[in-house]
Amino acid sequence: MIVFLNGEFVPEERAVVSVFDRSFRYGDGLFETMLAGNGNFFRWEQHWARLVKSGRFFNFSIPWSPDELRKAARELLEQNSLRDALLRLQISRGSGPRGYAPTGADSPVIVMTAHVAPPRPAPRWKLATCPFRVAATDAMLGHKTGNRLLQVLAAAHAAAREAEEALLVNTDGHLCEGGSSNVFWIRDGVLGTPPLLPSVLPGVTRSAVLDLARELGVRCEEKLLPVEELKSCEGVFLTLTSRGVVEVESLDDTPLPRSPVTTRLQNEFEKLMQRECA
Repeated sequence: MIVFLNGEFVPEERAVVSVFDRSFRYGDGLFETMLAGNGNFFRWEQHWARLVKSGRFFNFSIPWSPDELRKAARELLEQNSLRDALLRLQISRGSGPRGYAPTGADSPVIVMTAHVAPPRPAPRWKLATCPFRVAATDAMLGHKTGNRLLQVLAAAHAAAREAEEALLVNTDGHLCEGGSSNVFWIRDGVLGTPPLLPSVLPGVTRSAVLDLARELGVRCEEKLLPVEELKSCEGVFLTLTSRGVVEVESLDDTPLPRSPVTTRLQNEFEKLMQRECA
């Protein structure tokens, strides 16, 4: 694999960073994962806007323009002979003196890697409810930082129960999101999803699906929902960059019904992605 590291394309064995890098030591970094189809990126601008917003939140300098990095990302796909791919863009604050304070860390590190995109559409997924609760007011959870220990524990919990994804629930008992996805449900013909609480990631695919649903005349609402109520819905699905729209088969071993709304949105999203990546 060829890796983009600080402006250079290097073999993966040479793509190394300092042991004093703050992303390695403290998770002091940001990342985005973007989908490429036919060599073109799906909604690059929205991903970049989210990265910039997170940079402002964490007082994080991003000394590259979106056009510079998009050009480099396309070159990275070509050097890895990839057309349909997942691009991971990661920025670290860089190395600095010992201690939590970022004073002196003034040389950010950027890494981009390209990976073969998984097949689409994905098969139906099983869900497990993560036992670790999140604070509804924790604004850091609404950003893609280098600290993903919660998501690691959630994924381990799901894997131990032979599920593909874990659901995160806040201390009030309300559904937030999946460990790597946003969550939707259909009830009484209405498409629902949790509101963008500070602890909910504003997913790019989530936004695209809401726009699609409204264009198709599907009524949408953003509301708080106790996680147990998902089991009485007409259908449940997830949205995530790598897979698009993924229908849910079960939650905590309880089978969930299938909804034609899910199938329609899944099909329409794939068409949208193909149009925008043409």
